Amino acid sequence: MSAGDLLIVVVALLIGGVVGFVMRKVMLDARGKRALESAERILADAERQGETLKKETLIEAKDEVFRMKAKTEEEIKERRKELNSIESRLIQREENLERRSESLEAREQQLSSLQGQVQKREEELHALMAEERARIESVAGMTSEEARNLLLRRIEDEVKHEAAAMIRETEARAREEADKKARNVVSIAIQRVAADHTAESTVSVIHIPSDDLKGRIIGREGRNIRAFESLTGINMIIDDTPEAVILSSFDPVRREVARVTLESLIADGRIHPARIEEMFQKAQTLVDQQIREAGDQAVFDSDVHGLHAELIRTLGRLKFRTSYGQNVLKHSLEVAHLASVMAAELGADKKLAKRAGLLHDIGKAIDHETEGGHAVIGAELARRLGEPEPVVHCIEAHHADVEPSTVEAVLVQAADAISAARPGARRETLESYIKRLEKLESLAEQHKGVEKCYAMQAGRELRVMVKPEDLSDADTAVLARDLAGEIEHELDYPGQIKVMVIRESRAVEYAK
Repeated sequence: MSAGDLLIVVVALLIGGVVGFVMRKVMLDARGKRALESAERILADAERQGETLKKETLIEAKDEVFRMKAKTEEEIKERRKELNSIESRLIQREENLERRSESLEAREQQLSSLQGQVQKREEELHALMAEERARIESVAGMTSEEARNLLLRRIEDEVKHEAAAMIRETEARAREEADKKARNVVSIAIQRVAADHTAESTVSVIHIPSDDLKGRIIGREGRNIRAFESLTGINMIIDDTPEAVILSSFDPVRREVARVTLESLIADGRIHPARIEEMFQKAQTLVDQQIREAGDQAVFDSDVHGLHAELIRTLGRLKFRTSYGQNVLKHSLEVAHLASVMAAELGADKKLAKRAGLLHDIGKAIDHETEGGHAVIGAELARRLGEPEPVVHCIEAHHADVEPSTVEAVLVQAADAISAARPGARRETLESYIKRLEKLESLAEQHKGVEKCYAMQAGRELRVMVKPEDLSDADTAVLARDLAGEIEHELDYPGQIKVMVIRESRAVEYAK
């Protein structure tokens, strides 16, 4: 290639490069211009949207402000209403306080006026008392010391009357509360231990088929009756009583053995010393068996365990013992049940109360063999045979030979009295009944001012008529109380005795 051709080629390349560069620049400028226009449009749209959003937000904010402002105004109105209500109440209270203050001031003035009147009355009273004192001294010729003594006697009478009234009121209230509780406990006990009572008498009369048999019982020259009495240890009385032979002995078991022996001899028909001895041994065996069975049955019925065998046997002997016609073994069982029920009601030891109630009259089985009261004898026997000391104390205290120191001892004492005092449970002889009534009336007649007295309701009520000129109402109350105390300490009586002291139309009652 020549130089000219090479130059042409070079110039063409340069021209082509310049043209390409210019064209590229033109294209880039056009593209940048379009991008700038697009950006301006986007920016303008964004500004328009921002303005729109700003306006909407501003409107919403204004609405919210308006709503909050309206709500606040309502709350302020409600608050103002509450404050107005509180203010009106305070004003009303203040007015009430002012009215009360005025009322109190009026009452205070009234009280001051009344106080002045009272003070004036007191001055008048003192003046009247001084005038009365002067009149008494001038009319009666009394010295100041005598007048003082008279005044002291008046005061003493007034105090005595007030004391008697207080005694009556206090004792009546205490008796009412105690009686209510006691009646509740005792009624529950009696309802749960509702035992039938049949008064029993000691069997001492034996009926025989004919009076001809009396000679055979006596025997030739009295050998049969001597043999009978020496074996049994009892007295046989054969008198003019038709078809009857009387057996007499202080020992109920011996009397029962003698009864069985004699009835067996009468049924057999052969009566002589050898046959009497044979029948006596059989009767003794039979009665001993009955005693053991009765003791075991009593222990089983009362649900008392751990008793000594000798105590059980002694308890069985009570089957043939009676007290005022009441069978002592049945009485002991009833006392055990009553004491147990009352102990359960009062929260005491019911097992101890039942055991002591069953054994409380154990001394009556051997009181003909040992000196002393049956309560002390029974306590000694129980102590010797290993009974616990609380049980021994209940036995010893049930007739107040010693002061009861436990609740169970008091309950046994009460159960004993309840069982003995039931209608039909016991009987007493006419002689002892009359003596008790006479003693009851004589106690009342010893007191000053007593006009007449009557023992009524089989000795369960004492009515005392007093002279109204000798005893006042206060003295009547004191007399009723003193009489009740004397009856309690000096007489033995079943149940409760009501003392009624009557002065004119008024009566004072007191029960012991």
